[in-house]
Amino acid sequence: MSTTEATAAAKLIWDLWQAGAVGADLPAALKPTTRREGYAIQAGLDALSDNSRVGWKIAATSSAGQEHIGVDGPIAGRIFGSRVLADGAVTSIQSNRMRVAEPEFAFRFGQPLPPRSSAYSVDDVLRAVSALHLAIELPDSRFSDFVAVGGVTLIADNACAHELVLGREVAADWRAIDLSSHRVTAVMGPRGPREGVGSNVLGDPRVALAWIVNELSGLGLGVRTGEFVTTGTCMVPIAIEEGDEVHADFGALGTISVRIA
Repeated sequence: MSTTEATAAAKLIWDLWQAGAVGADLPAALKPTTRREGYAIQAGLDALSDNSRVGWKIAATSSAGQEHIGVDGPIAGRIFGSRVLADGAVTSIQSNRMRVAEPEFAFRFGQPLPPRSSAYSVDDVLRAVSALHLAIELPDSRFSDFVAVGGVTLIADNACAHELVLGREVAADWRAIDLSSHRVTAVMGPRGPREGVGSNVLGDPRVALAWIVNELSGLGLGVRTGEFVTTGTCMVPIAIEEGDEVHADFGALGTISVRIA
């Protein structure tokens, strides 16, 4: 795939996203056939966003998440500042077709992790982390049948990134907690509760964090100081409706919520 083709595909996806619209698929001439081509298209979104990237997301870190979007493993996407909401925010899902909420662990980096030839270990990555945040992702796709378009096209589609509710820095000593066994409860409007656990995130959210650092490193990318990574849903994606309030309780780590207009 040429740079011109990747740029054209990114522009098509970006325009659909900004308009709250969807397409059936990318044109055949612009459709990626490999993960690297998918990421090359996704990289074009940085320039279209005026380089407002503030973090990264991982999609499909659980079997439920993989089934939801029709992929067989995790994929990485960009988070842009204009799409980050504060804890307790009110947002609309009028143009959102996925209509799910996903409670997640998000890690902020106090040191950069540049690309390198050797893999980063979990300990390497955690040493660069300055804070844990709670998050609720509200993903979406720019394609009407997002399960059918294929995993590499969903990489191009920014790994279904849309909006992210990001809480304040967790005050508790999260490093002393086994996040793989940490339980999370979510309530959405009159429905619920829904239960989840950290092990649903590639076995451990910290393992997922190392996965994305190495995925980006293999692409010649790094994580910058101040950026955060949200590591994927710790429970089956929660179907949401207009008027819902999604409240996720992470126990000793705190709570986070979002209200659907």
